[in-house]
Amino acid sequence: MFYIIVGTNRPDSRSRQVAEIVKAKYSQLEIQAEIIDLAELDLTALKGSMYGQELEGPAGDAIKKINHAEALVMVVPEYNGGVPGVLKHFMDYWSYPVSFEYRPVSYIGLGGRWGGLRPVEHLQQIFGYRNAYSFPERVFLSQVWDLLKDGEILDRGVNDLLSTQVDHFAKFVRALQGAGLDANSNRPG
Repeated sequence: MFYIIVGTNRPDSRSRQVAEIVKAKYSQLEIQAEIIDLAELDLTALKGSMYGQELEGPAGDAIKKINHAEALVMVVPEYNGGVPGVLKHFMDYWSYPVSFEYRPVSYIGLGGRWGGLRPVEHLQQIFGYRNAYSFPERVFLSQVWDLLKDGEILDRGVNDLLSTQVDHFAKFVRALQGAGLDANSNRPG
């Protein structure tokens, strides 16, 4: 299963709209994808005393899914020049190394002028540090509020970029799996 992570807990976010569009594109390729939307998770259990422990409830269930994901697709808006704090906080409770090592990850940034470049670069640093496979074809949605209308992307070029990323990322994941280099092939025990 591919998991598309909505990197904000803002209800009815543009990130969620983009995640739905991307999920439909994976479905067209007959790839199962599910959205993990931080707005739908109760993250109140994420307290400092819980680091390194298995979490219960929706947040714990989401982490278990991530631990077995074929791939992760990060849809992340720019908040104050970086990754939304809620996403980083959630990621700090992921299981290391299982959630990260050898996990294929692709990135879609949303924002104003720079289209979410900074949060994507922050995520690439985090995933790179934790030995994930970062897919190099990133997509940046500049002036995202002008691109989306009623859950649809108005710009054909942006739609084409997303379709290409989805197609190439699926091939990237399959190549890693075929070579036994992906996270699930490298799981200890």
